[in-house]
Amino acid sequence: METRAFLWLLLLFPLLGSLSAALIHFACLSARRAGREPQALTRLAGFVASAAILASFGVALVAFATIARAHEALALESPAWHWIDAGSFQVEIALVVDRLSSVMLLVVTGVGLLIHVYSLGYMQGDPGFAKFFAYLNLFVFMMLLLVLSSSLLGLFVGWEGVGLCSYLLIGFWYQKGWPAEAGQKAFVVNRIGDASFLVGSFLLLRLFGTLDLSDIVGGTSGLVSGRSGELALAALLLFGGACGKSAQGPLSTWLPDAMAGPTPVSALIHAATMVTAGVYLVLRLAPLFASSPSALFVVGAVGTFTALFGASTALFQRDIKKVLAYSTVSQLGFMFLGLSVGAWSAALFHLVTHAFFKGLLFLGAGSVIHALHGEQDLQRMGGLRKHLPLTFATYLAGAAALSGLPLTSGYFSKDEILAQAFGTGGAALGLWIVGMIAAAFTAFYTWRMVALAFFGEERFDFHRVHPHESPAVMTGPLSILAVLALVGGILSLPHVLPFHGLLAHWLEPVTKEATDLLWTARGREVPELSAGTEWTLLGLGAAIALFFARRGFSAYARGPEHDQALRAGRPALARFLERAWTLDEAYTALVVQPVKLASFLLATVLDQLGIDGALNGSAVLAQAVASRQRGLVDGSVKTYALWMGAGAALFAVVWMAL
Repeated sequence: METRAFLWLLLLFPLLGSLSAALIHFACLSARRAGREPQALTRLAGFVASAAILASFGVALVAFATIARAHEALALESPAWHWIDAGSFQVEIALVVDRLSSVMLLVVTGVGLLIHVYSLGYMQGDPGFAKFFAYLNLFVFMMLLLVLSSSLLGLFVGWEGVGLCSYLLIGFWYQKGWPAEAGQKAFVVNRIGDASFLVGSFLLLRLFGTLDLSDIVGGTSGLVSGRSGELALAALLLFGGACGKSAQGPLSTWLPDAMAGPTPVSALIHAATMVTAGVYLVLRLAPLFASSPSALFVVGAVGTFTALFGASTALFQRDIKKVLAYSTVSQLGFMFLGLSVGAWSAALFHLVTHAFFKGLLFLGAGSVIHALHGEQDLQRMGGLRKHLPLTFATYLAGAAALSGLPLTSGYFSKDEILAQAFGTGGAALGLWIVGMIAAAFTAFYTWRMVALAFFGEERFDFHRVHPHESPAVMTGPLSILAVLALVGGILSLPHVLPFHGLLAHWLEPVTKEATDLLWTARGREVPELSAGTEWTLLGLGAAIALFFARRGFSAYARGPEHDQALRAGRPALARFLERAWTLDEAYTALVVQPVKLASFLLATVLDQLGIDGALNGSAVLAQAVASRQRGLVDGSVKTYALWMGAGAALFAVVWMAL
């Protein structure tokens, strides 16, 4: 491992960009109080923040090139900062760039840069323009800290930091009310996962005596034989944290509501970077998870359920951003399915391609919303392809990749995950079947969305809305992402094609130990698909994508009438899917209402009636007794003498009785 001080620049640039944008924001507030509108100063914040991410992207490229030029596996490490010294427990924070984190670096800074540039146009004129970029740069800083930290504790600081920035950006338009509520929901749900993360970290500290990631990864194989149960428990607890951050299983309800934030936030945080942090965590600690095939199966079962849940829920959504949100939930499920069968590089491959095509789709949706003056209802769109030709063309590229149409990036990455699940056999075959159903749903809802937004009659308000193409500062990033979404599959082509497995070969030094541990624990050789099987699976995936994409498009090309027919024919199913399998209602009934009832009993019955009642009652009783005794105090010596005598007589009687 080579020491390189320049790695700290990866964090320094976005941090300085955030601080600069924050200072500009306060300067803008002062200018507005003085009656001036500081337009030039506001624009400066956006340019400074974007330049900071560009600089960080440049450093990421240098780090990636340094590793790529090495003849053997190489990792770069920054000088360490000594943070905690508590006896035998010590924590040093250093930044480490290896083959895994180098890929994540390029995704975070590269896609992040495009979203920053897009935001220059999308957020133009917003009073909080400078503050928005301060938050956005702070988020990139925290995400890079998460990816680069050499310690699980440093990773957790970044983990919590992106959660804070997510809360700030989801509730950015807090004046509307519901964005603030959505931000609070995201914050609370993620705390559930974070509690699981912390408990898992404490268990790892007990097992390994350190939180250094390289020591945990390197020491796992030595504990497999004697403490496999504790390793499995630690892995499942950390996966609980990943479920919160990556919106899996029962902790998925926050992500669709997070669409209340500005659309660039949805693209950066909830499509390209933060929600993939859980996937990155499992990849970074792959040997820990590989040491317990049963724990990995739980990961796969939760991921596959989530893939089906998200894809089926998206079928009936009307809000264009909600469709993409549930799609994100579903695609993250595919990544965890890949991890569960040991398809480490396939999961990372899908993470990268998903950043391309889902970031593109969210930004394309933002272009549509921008053109329609804030309208997000698909049933109030239609015919937009002639008004937004460039947005339409790029949106088609993103839709093709998401639905897995042949030769697009999504086709190769999704099908590689499903092919490796099929090749694993056993219980993984059940996961493969459910994954294929989710893939069919994905093709259907994707082209339903395209048809409702861009084809058919124009259903928007002609008197209020006059759609027009977005400015070049917004369509430029769309065009770059469209190209990446279409050709990004070259990163890891199937084995039956030339130049196959580039990403798998790149990642092998990082994942080899996990692969060996996994298949040793399963008592089998690493499965390899024959060329005939691989071609069959590729053909099956292409056929399903094409068939259901055509069905989805043809059903909605003329308008939303097909939705109305389905609601009339199967109202219960339609309501069930529209309401996301009633998960929120289940939380309300099983968690929220019981907590409210318990709070009422504690606050009203125990506190007010019990504790306060006893204290206040004793005071009232004392006051009542005192008011009655007040009449006995009349100032008469005869009365006092009489009471003294009576008291003495009573005392004498008691004394004689005893």
